[in-house]
Amino acid sequence: MEREQKSCCSASRQDFAATEKLTGIDGFPSSHQGKKLRFPEKMVRIGGGTFLMGTDDEEGFSADREGPVREEYVKPFLMDSHTVTNAEFAVFIKETGYITEAERFGWSFVFYKFIARDIQVDVRQVAATPWWFAVEQAYWHQPEGPGSSIKDRMDHPVIHISWNDALAFANWAGKRLPSESEWEFAARGGLVQQKYPWGNELTPNGEHYCNIWQGAFPNLNTMEDGYTGTAPAVSFPQNGFGLYNMAGNVWEWCSDPFEQQREKESRQENIHRAMRGGSYLCHESYCNRYRVAARTSNTMDSSAGNIGFRCAAAIEMEGSI
Repeated sequence: MEREQKSCCSASRQDFAATEKLTGIDGFPSSHQGKKLRFPEKMVRIGGGTFLMGTDDEEGFSADREGPVREEYVKPFLMDSHTVTNAEFAVFIKETGYITEAERFGWSFVFYKFIARDIQVDVRQVAATPWWFAVEQAYWHQPEGPGSSIKDRMDHPVIHISWNDALAFANWAGKRLPSESEWEFAARGGLVQQKYPWGNELTPNGEHYCNIWQGAFPNLNTMEDGYTGTAPAVSFPQNGFGLYNMAGNVWEWCSDPFEQQREKESRQENIHRAMRGGSYLCHESYCNRYRVAARTSNTMDSSAGNIGFRCAAAIEMEGSI
């Protein structure tokens, strides 16, 4: 039985009037080749190999092309054990002076429960997904808009990051964004066709293994996993490859265009790029995309309070560590 397609828990600039059209990232190299790896201590060597990618499970969204299950091969590669944190992104900003797209646009998407009632800037509701608001001056360093801070969240995933922002960081760090096949291979942690990075049961023995929504979305979060927003990047049990939070917490950008018609998409100015892993807003009643095979997308310039990333690198880069 085909599941009803539901819009994802991340908002897109494509469906919301932007104040300015931005293209490209000025002043940043397009290649990581020959650079020394930044933050090498967090990288894990993934052996690569052949695996069964995707799912034919009825819980999946066929419109997202999660299936059919097919055999894929990935070469050995390096993968960040956890998402890029606020602390790491701050080093990037300090050394480069980079300005994120959320800052350049002047706004980003914030979940409604996190917006201060006395906020003094322009706040606009997204009609299609009314729990999202476009908040003026919301960006990675003040994620809920003016008056908010990451001071006590330096070890949390950096958020309000567009695909272009993630690529700029990866290039600076001597890394790249993972492909979808690399991401899924790594997320599975050696397991075969299991729903989650740890197995088929969401909460084994009643223990929470990821940061997702509990309660009734989008009004009541009972916080049974301990968090209402992001959790630290290093939290919950690691999967079989030593990776943290491959399910929930924040969506993670991949390098791939989302559509299968990649040649057609490559001619578009702002194509949709794949995102993996789900976020703290995912709930089984609405968006169960915290499953390993689940996928969604957003435009390259979109950012929101539940979008982050982690990096990958070629094995050859081990010599630069």
